[in-house]
Amino acid sequence: MQQFRIAVIPGDGIGKEVIPAGQRVLEAAVAGQAVLTWQVFPWGSDYYRATGAMMPPDGLDQLRQFDAIYLGAVGDPPRIPDHVTLWGLLLPIRKRFDLFVNVRPIRLLPGIRGPLRDKGPQDIDMVFIRENTEGEYAGVGGRVHEGTPHEVALETAVFSRFNVQRVVRYAFELARTRRKHLTSITKSNAQRFGMVLWDEVVREVARDYPDVTVTSLLVDAAAALMVRAPERFDVIVGSNLFADILTDLGGALMGSLGLPPSANLAFDRRYPSLFEPVHGSAPDIAGRGIANPIGSIWAGAMMLEHLGLHSAAARIMRALEQLTQEGKVLTPDLGGNATTDEVAERVIELLMG
Repeated sequence: MQQFRIAVIPGDGIGKEVIPAGQRVLEAAVAGQAVLTWQVFPWGSDYYRATGAMMPPDGLDQLRQFDAIYLGAVGDPPRIPDHVTLWGLLLPIRKRFDLFVNVRPIRLLPGIRGPLRDKGPQDIDMVFIRENTEGEYAGVGGRVHEGTPHEVALETAVFSRFNVQRVVRYAFELARTRRKHLTSITKSNAQRFGMVLWDEVVREVARDYPDVTVTSLLVDAAAALMVRAPERFDVIVGSNLFADILTDLGGALMGSLGLPPSANLAFDRRYPSLFEPVHGSAPDIAGRGIANPIGSIWAGAMMLEHLGLHSAAARIMRALEQLTQEGKVLTPDLGGNATTDEVAERVIELLMG
Protein backbone atom coordinates (compact mmCIF):
# COMPACT_ATOMS: atom_id res chain seq x y z
CA MET A 1 0.00 0.00 0.00
CA GLN A 2 1.30 3.44 -0.93
CA GLN A 3 2.26 5.81 1.86
CA PHE A 4 2.48 9.59 1.71
CA ARG A 5 3.70 12.12 4.25
CA ILE A 6 1.64 15.32 4.25
CA ALA A 7 2.67 18.52 6.04
CA VAL A 8 -0.45 20.21 7.40
CA ILE A 9 -0.46 23.96 8.11
CA PRO A 10 -3.99 24.94 9.21
CA GLY A 11 -2.76 28.52 9.58
CA ASP A 12 -5.19 31.19 10.68
CA GLY A 13 -8.90 31.77 11.17
CA ILE A 14 -11.16 29.31 9.39
CA GLY A 15 -8.12 27.41 8.15
CA LYS A 16 -8.12 25.68 11.53
CA GLU A 17 -11.67 24.49 10.84
CA VAL A 18 -11.73 23.58 7.16
CA ILE A 19 -8.39 21.73 7.03
CA PRO A 20 -9.32 19.12 9.70
CA ALA A 21 -12.62 18.64 7.84
CA GLY A 22 -10.70 18.11 4.62
CA GLN A 23 -8.35 15.63 6.29
CA ARG A 24 -11.29 13.45 7.37
CA VAL A 25 -12.65 13.39 3.82
CA LEU A 26 -9.27 12.53 2.32
CA GLU A 27 -8.78 9.72 4.84
CA ALA A 28 -12.14 8.24 3.87
CA ALA A 29 -11.37 8.56 0.17
CA VAL A 30 -8.04 6.70 0.30
CA ALA A 31 -9.06 4.03 2.83
CA GLY A 32 -7.75 0.67 1.66
CA GLN A 33 -5.67 2.26 -1.13
CA ALA A 34 -3.07 4.41 0.59
CA VAL A 35 -1.89 5.64 3.96
CA LEU A 36 -1.69 9.38 4.58
CA THR A 37 0.60 10.32 7.45
CA TRP A 38 -0.11 13.85 8.63
CA GLN A 39 2.22 16.15 10.55
CA VAL A 40 0.63 19.36 11.76
CA PHE A 41 2.71 22.52 11.99
CA PRO A 42 1.25 25.27 14.23
CA TRP A 43 2.65 28.08 12.11
CA GLY A 44 0.80 31.27 11.34
CA SER A 45 -0.35 34.38 13.18
CA ASP A 46 -0.51 32.80 16.64
CA TYR A 47 3.03 31.56 16.14
CA TYR A 48 4.04 35.07 15.02
CA ARG A 49 2.62 36.65 18.16
CA ALA A 50 4.54 34.16 20.29
CA THR A 51 7.86 34.21 18.43
CA GLY A 52 7.96 37.22 16.11
CA ALA A 53 8.00 35.00 12.99
CA MET A 54 5.34 33.16 10.99
CA MET A 55 7.44 29.98 10.99
CA PRO A 56 10.80 28.95 12.46
CA PRO A 57 14.08 29.73 10.67
CA ASP A 58 14.39 26.12 9.50
CA GLY A 59 10.71 25.85 8.52
CA LEU A 60 11.40 25.36 4.83
CA ASP A 61 13.95 22.65 5.57
CA GLN A 62 11.35 20.87 7.69
CA LEU A 63 8.76 21.01 4.91
CA ARG A 64 11.12 19.81 2.20
CA GLN A 65 10.97 16.18 3.37
CA PHE A 66 7.20 15.84 2.78
CA ASP A 67 5.32 14.59 -0.28
CA ALA A 68 2.87 17.51 -0.22
CA ILE A 69 1.73 20.48 1.87
CA TYR A 70 -1.91 21.06 2.85
CA LEU A 71 -2.48 24.69 3.86
CA GLY A 72 -5.60 26.34 5.30
CA ALA A 73 -5.32 30.12 5.29
CA VAL A 74 -2.89 32.88 6.21
CA GLY A 75 -3.82 36.25 7.67
CA ASP A 76 -5.05 37.95 10.82
CA PRO A 77 -6.09 41.49 9.89
CA PRO A 78 -6.07 44.06 11.37
CA ARG A 79 -3.90 42.77 14.21
CA ILE A 80 -1.04 41.78 11.88
CA PRO A 81 -0.56 43.49 8.50
CA ASP A 82 -1.31 41.18 5.58
CA HIS A 83 2.07 41.74 3.97
CA VAL A 84 3.72 40.41 7.13
CA THR A 85 1.68 37.20 7.20
CA LEU A 86 1.86 36.51 3.47
CA TRP A 87 5.58 37.19 3.12
CA GLY A 88 6.30 35.34 6.35
CA LEU A 89 4.83 31.99 5.32
CA LEU A 90 3.17 31.31 1.97
CA LEU A 91 5.35 33.33 -0.41
CA PRO A 92 8.65 31.96 0.94
CA ILE A 93 7.33 28.43 0.40
CA ARG A 94 6.30 29.22 -3.17
CA LYS A 95 9.65 30.80 -3.98
CA ARG A 96 12.05 28.40 -2.23
CA PHE A 97 10.33 25.29 -3.62
CA ASP A 98 9.89 26.86 -7.06
CA LEU A 99 6.13 26.35 -7.06
CA PHE A 100 6.08 28.05 -10.44
CA VAL A 101 2.50 27.44 -11.47
CA ASN A 102 -0.74 27.98 -9.55
CA VAL A 103 -3.73 26.03 -10.87
CA ARG A 104 -7.18 27.37 -9.96
CA PRO A 105 -10.29 25.69 -11.38
CA ILE A 106 -13.39 27.86 -11.68
CA ARG A 107 -16.54 25.76 -12.08
CA LEU A 108 -20.18 26.32 -11.20
CA LEU A 109 -21.03 23.12 -9.36
CA PRO A 110 -24.41 21.48 -10.06
CA GLY A 111 -27.29 22.71 -7.96
CA ILE A 112 -25.65 26.01 -7.01
CA ARG A 113 -27.25 29.20 -8.24
CA GLY A 114 -24.51 31.61 -9.20
CA PRO A 115 -24.99 35.38 -9.50
CA LEU A 116 -25.32 35.18 -13.31
CA ARG A 117 -28.99 34.29 -13.73
CA ASP A 118 -28.71 32.89 -17.27
CA LYS A 119 -25.50 30.89 -16.79
CA GLY A 120 -25.28 27.31 -15.60
CA PRO A 121 -22.55 24.72 -14.98
CA GLN A 122 -22.09 24.26 -18.74
CA ASP A 123 -21.19 27.96 -19.05
CA ILE A 124 -18.81 28.42 -16.13
CA ASP A 125 -16.03 25.87 -16.47
CA MET A 126 -12.54 27.30 -16.78
CA VAL A 127 -9.08 26.81 -15.29
CA PHE A 128 -6.69 29.62 -14.43
CA ILE A 129 -2.95 29.07 -14.70
CA ARG A 130 -1.27 31.72 -12.61
CA GLU A 131 2.44 32.54 -12.71
CA ASN A 132 3.39 31.97 -9.12
CA THR A 133 6.91 33.12 -8.27
CA GLU A 134 7.65 36.37 -10.12
CA GLY A 135 5.55 39.10 -11.71
CA GLU A 136 4.01 41.66 -9.42
CA TYR A 137 4.79 39.54 -6.33
CA ALA A 138 8.52 39.29 -7.00
CA GLY A 139 9.34 41.34 -3.91
CA VAL A 140 11.67 43.71 -5.74
CA GLY A 141 11.52 47.31 -4.55
CA GLY A 142 11.94 49.45 -1.48
CA ARG A 143 11.21 52.74 0.24
CA VAL A 144 13.38 55.83 0.60
CA HIS A 145 13.00 59.06 2.59
CA GLU A 146 10.73 57.16 4.97
CA GLY A 147 8.63 59.27 7.30
CA THR A 148 9.22 62.46 5.31
CA PRO A 149 6.95 64.33 2.87
CA HIS A 150 9.26 63.09 0.10
CA GLU A 151 8.82 59.39 0.88
CA VAL A 152 8.92 57.15 -2.20
CA ALA A 153 7.90 53.48 -2.51
CA LEU A 154 8.91 51.35 -5.49
CA GLU A 155 7.44 47.96 -6.37
CA THR A 156 8.93 46.36 -9.48
CA ALA A 157 7.27 43.54 -11.39
CA VAL A 158 9.72 40.95 -12.70
CA PHE A 159 9.12 38.84 -15.82
CA SER A 160 11.80 36.44 -17.01
CA ARG A 161 11.55 34.75 -20.39
CA PHE A 162 12.37 31.41 -18.73
CA ASN A 163 9.59 31.61 -16.18
CA VAL A 164 6.91 33.03 -18.48
CA GLN A 165 7.74 30.39 -21.07
CA ARG A 166 7.35 27.41 -18.73
CA VAL A 167 4.09 28.70 -17.24
CA VAL A 168 2.65 29.42 -20.67
CA ARG A 169 3.74 26.01 -21.94
CA TYR A 170 2.05 24.35 -18.96
CA ALA A 171 -1.15 26.21 -19.87
CA PHE A 172 -0.96 25.07 -23.49
CA GLU A 173 -0.48 21.46 -22.42
CA LEU A 174 -3.52 21.70 -20.16
CA ALA A 175 -5.59 23.29 -22.93
CA ARG A 176 -4.82 20.29 -25.11
CA THR A 177 -6.54 18.05 -22.56
CA ARG A 178 -9.66 20.24 -22.41
CA ARG A 179 -11.42 22.26 -25.13
CA LYS A 180 -8.20 23.38 -26.85
CA HIS A 181 -8.64 27.09 -26.21
CA LEU A 182 -6.18 29.30 -24.33
CA THR A 183 -6.69 32.90 -23.23
CA SER A 184 -3.65 34.96 -22.26
CA ILE A 185 -4.25 37.93 -19.94
CA THR A 186 -1.99 41.00 -19.94
CA LYS A 187 -2.10 44.80 -19.86
CA SER A 188 0.48 45.34 -22.54
CA ASN A 189 -1.07 48.54 -23.85
CA ALA A 190 0.05 50.27 -20.64
CA GLN A 191 2.85 48.03 -19.35
CA ARG A 192 5.16 48.02 -22.33
CA PHE A 193 8.04 45.93 -21.01
CA GLY A 194 7.05 42.97 -18.85
CA MET A 195 3.64 42.51 -20.42
CA VAL A 196 4.94 42.92 -23.95
CA LEU A 197 7.53 40.23 -23.22
CA TRP A 198 4.67 38.02 -21.98
CA ASP A 199 2.76 38.54 -25.24
CA GLU A 200 5.84 37.73 -27.30
CA VAL A 201 6.46 34.50 -25.40
CA VAL A 202 2.84 33.42 -25.84
CA ARG A 203 3.10 33.90 -29.59
CA GLU A 204 6.37 31.98 -29.72
CA VAL A 205 5.12 29.02 -27.67
CA ALA A 206 1.85 28.94 -29.63
CA ARG A 207 3.77 27.78 -32.72
CA ASP A 208 4.29 24.44 -30.98
CA TYR A 209 0.54 24.05 -30.38
CA PRO A 210 -1.22 24.63 -33.70
CA ASP A 211 -4.20 22.64 -32.44
CA VAL A 212 -4.88 25.17 -29.63
CA THR A 213 -6.76 28.40 -30.38
CA VAL A 214 -5.19 31.40 -28.63
CA THR A 215 -6.88 34.63 -27.57
CA SER A 216 -5.09 37.57 -25.94
CA LEU A 217 -7.10 39.92 -23.74
CA LEU A 218 -6.34 42.94 -21.61
CA VAL A 219 -7.14 42.23 -17.99
CA ASP A 220 -9.99 44.76 -17.74
CA ALA A 221 -11.64 43.34 -20.86
CA ALA A 222 -11.21 39.84 -19.45
CA ALA A 223 -12.96 40.82 -16.21
CA ALA A 224 -15.92 42.18 -18.15
CA LEU A 225 -16.09 39.11 -20.39
CA MET A 226 -16.01 36.73 -17.41
CA VAL A 227 -19.26 38.31 -16.27
CA ARG A 228 -20.88 38.78 -19.66
CA ALA A 229 -19.84 35.56 -21.40
CA PRO A 230 -17.96 33.15 -19.10
CA GLU A 231 -18.54 30.33 -21.59
CA ARG A 232 -15.90 31.97 -23.81
CA PHE A 233 -13.14 30.80 -21.45
CA ASP A 234 -11.43 27.43 -21.17
CA VAL A 235 -7.82 27.69 -19.95
CA ILE A 236 -6.60 31.14 -18.90
CA VAL A 237 -2.98 32.05 -18.22
CA GLY A 238 -2.00 35.24 -16.47
CA SER A 239 0.54 36.98 -14.28
CA ASN A 240 0.71 36.61 -10.52
CA LEU A 241 -1.44 39.66 -9.80
CA PHE A 242 -3.93 39.49 -12.68
CA ALA A 243 -4.75 35.82 -12.19
CA ASP A 244 -5.02 36.34 -8.44
CA ILE A 245 -7.64 39.05 -8.87
CA LEU A 246 -9.57 37.34 -11.65
CA THR A 247 -9.84 34.07 -9.73
CA ASP A 248 -11.56 35.88 -6.87
CA LEU A 249 -14.04 37.12 -9.46
CA GLY A 250 -14.28 33.51 -10.59
CA GLY A 251 -15.06 32.43 -7.04
CA ALA A 252 -17.91 34.92 -6.98
CA LEU A 253 -19.22 33.45 -10.25
CA MET A 254 -19.12 30.03 -8.57
CA GLY A 255 -21.41 31.30 -5.83
CA SER A 256 -18.94 31.65 -2.96
CA LEU A 257 -15.26 32.22 -2.28
CA GLY A 258 -15.52 29.16 -0.06
CA LEU A 259 -15.59 26.96 -3.16
CA PRO A 260 -12.50 27.39 -5.41
CA PRO A 261 -9.36 25.34 -4.71
CA SER A 262 -5.75 25.99 -5.59
CA ALA A 263 -2.67 23.91 -6.39
CA ASN A 264 0.85 25.35 -6.21
CA LEU A 265 2.95 22.92 -8.24
CA ALA A 266 6.69 22.36 -7.95
CA PHE A 267 8.84 22.36 -11.05
CA ASP A 268 11.16 19.86 -9.37
CA ARG A 269 9.51 16.81 -7.81
CA ARG A 270 12.17 16.83 -5.10
CA TYR A 271 10.13 19.61 -3.50
CA PRO A 272 6.57 19.23 -2.16
CA SER A 273 3.72 20.93 -3.98
CA LEU A 274 1.24 22.93 -1.89
CA PHE A 275 -2.56 22.69 -1.97
CA GLU A 276 -4.95 25.20 -0.43
CA PRO A 277 -8.39 26.77 -0.78
CA VAL A 278 -8.43 30.16 -2.49
CA HIS A 279 -10.30 31.86 0.36
CA GLY A 280 -8.60 33.72 3.16
CA SER A 281 -8.75 33.33 6.92
CA ALA A 282 -12.19 35.02 7.19
CA PRO A 283 -11.78 36.29 10.78
CA ASP A 284 -15.40 37.52 10.77
CA ILE A 285 -16.72 33.93 10.89
CA ALA A 286 -13.75 32.12 12.43
CA GLY A 287 -14.63 29.98 15.43
CA ARG A 288 -18.34 29.75 14.58
CA GLY A 289 -18.12 26.41 12.81
CA ILE A 290 -19.90 27.61 9.67
CA ALA A 291 -16.99 27.97 7.23
CA ASN A 292 -17.44 26.24 3.89
CA PRO A 293 -14.98 23.30 3.65
CA ILE A 294 -15.61 22.56 -0.04
CA GLY A 295 -12.62 24.61 -1.22
CA SER A 296 -10.33 22.71 1.15
CA ILE A 297 -11.81 19.35 0.23
CA TRP A 298 -11.48 20.13 -3.47
CA ALA A 299 -7.86 21.26 -2.93
CA GLY A 300 -7.33 17.95 -1.16
CA ALA A 301 -8.68 16.11 -4.19
CA MET A 302 -6.17 18.01 -6.34
CA MET A 303 -3.45 16.88 -3.94
CA LEU A 304 -4.49 13.24 -4.28
CA GLU A 305 -4.53 13.60 -8.07
CA HIS A 306 -0.99 15.03 -7.92
CA LEU A 307 0.14 12.10 -5.77
CA GLY A 308 -1.24 9.61 -8.31
CA LEU A 309 -4.35 8.62 -6.33
CA HIS A 310 -6.60 9.32 -9.29
CA SER A 311 -9.61 7.18 -8.36
CA ALA A 312 -9.80 8.64 -4.84
CA ALA A 313 -9.63 12.18 -6.24
CA ALA A 314 -12.40 11.42 -8.76
CA ARG A 315 -14.61 9.94 -6.04
CA ILE A 316 -14.24 13.10 -3.95
CA MET A 317 -15.25 15.27 -6.90
CA ARG A 318 -18.32 13.11 -7.59
CA ALA A 319 -19.28 13.36 -3.93
CA LEU A 320 -18.93 17.17 -3.97
CA GLU A 321 -21.11 17.37 -7.07
CA GLN A 322 -23.72 15.14 -5.42
CA LEU A 323 -23.58 17.30 -2.29
CA THR A 324 -24.28 20.53 -4.15
CA GLN A 325 -26.81 18.94 -6.46
CA GLU A 326 -28.96 17.68 -3.59
CA GLY A 327 -28.57 21.04 -1.81
CA LYS A 328 -29.55 19.77 1.63
CA VAL A 329 -26.29 20.09 3.55
CA LEU A 330 -24.70 23.43 2.70
CA THR A 331 -23.08 26.16 4.76
CA PRO A 332 -24.63 29.65 5.10
CA ASP A 333 -22.55 31.18 2.29
CA LEU A 334 -24.48 28.90 -0.08
CA GLY A 335 -27.86 29.55 1.52
CA GLY A 336 -27.86 26.58 3.88
CA ASN A 337 -27.58 26.21 7.64
CA ALA A 338 -25.14 23.32 7.95
CA THR A 339 -21.89 23.46 9.89
CA THR A 340 -18.41 22.83 8.54
CA ASP A 341 -18.35 19.37 10.12
CA GLU A 342 -21.82 18.47 8.87
CA VAL A 343 -20.78 19.19 5.29
CA ALA A 344 -17.64 17.07 5.68
CA GLU A 345 -19.62 14.20 7.17
CA ARG A 346 -22.15 14.32 4.32
CA VAL A 347 -19.32 14.20 1.77
CA ILE A 348 -17.96 11.13 3.54
CA GLU A 349 -21.40 9.49 3.47
CA LEU A 350 -21.62 10.11 -0.26
CA LEU A 351 -18.12 8.68 -0.72
CA MET A 352 -19.11 5.53 1.12
CA GLY A 353 -22.43 5.22 -0.71
